Amino acid sequence: MTASRLSSLLSRVALGLGALSLALATASPAVALTFTTIDFPGSTGTQDGIAINVHGQIVGDYIDTGGIRHGFLLDNGTFRTIDFPGATNTSAFMINNQGQITGSYDVSGVGHGFLLENGTFSTIDVPGATHTVAIFINEPGQIAGYHVSGGKTLGFLLDGGTFTTIDVPGARFTIAEAVNDAGQIVGFYGIASLPPHGFLLDKGTFTTVDIPGAQFTNGFGISNRGQMVGTYGDASQQMVHGFLLDRGSFTAIDVPGATATSVFVINARGQMSGVYTDTGGIRHGFLAEP
Repeated sequence: MTASRLSSLLSRVALGLGALSLALATASPAVALTFTTIDFPGSTGTQDGIAINVHGQIVGDYIDTGGIRHGFLLDNGTFRTIDFPGATNTSAFMINNQGQITGSYDVSGVGHGFLLENGTFSTIDVPGATHTVAIFINEPGQIAGYHVSGGKTLGFLLDGGTFTTIDVPGARFTIAEAVNDAGQIVGFYGIASLPPHGFLLDKGTFTTVDIPGAQFTNGFGISNRGQMVGTYGDASQQMVHGFLLDRGSFTAIDVPGATATSVFVINARGQMSGVYTDTGGIRHGFLAEP
């Protein structure tokens, strides 16, 4: 398993659950958004999407012409490559408002999480895990992600040096994608061979999040206002759409002309970032601004 969470886990498409399924009875009309494509110069495509903080700093990853994955930071119009020393591949997934960056790297096919702070890398490995991916870091420094232990994929929260496992009861896998400053966690899980469902974990209670009529729903990000973003497959599974869920109403997010759109992050300014696939099958990062 490599550092890529998009490719290795269902291509991102595919406690008691006292948890009623969240009723999303209301679909909001499309919001007016300005879309900007974000691609590392000279790359062959964006692999796992991009994240933006309130200062406009953007992180993501890209594939070079040799097929190697690198992370990047885009700051004030300048791209900088992020490579964990000695790694085969590196992905940068999140940057918080303090400039702390989380991501993953692999060496000989074994994946590890990392934190990059003030130019210094620190490895993040869940004890006993064979694979760790550090996806999201909030302002208090809590980190959400997933790990593989005993052959099962489980979410985790790292808080003050302590790891807590996140496991939806009865699920065959659980992925924790993001945690906001209030400690609300979103992600997705799968039961048996069925398509995945999104979830919200708030104060110890899991709530399933399913877009009405969708074949699958994946939760990827949550703002401090509780706005949730992610992706879902429509009833025909011919299209993959991004979504914004805000106070019980959802809005489909689609990059114009794209064959698939996934929204990964929403910041305090309402800016959203993610990945879309063009008609040629190439992935690109994007920024969507109100």
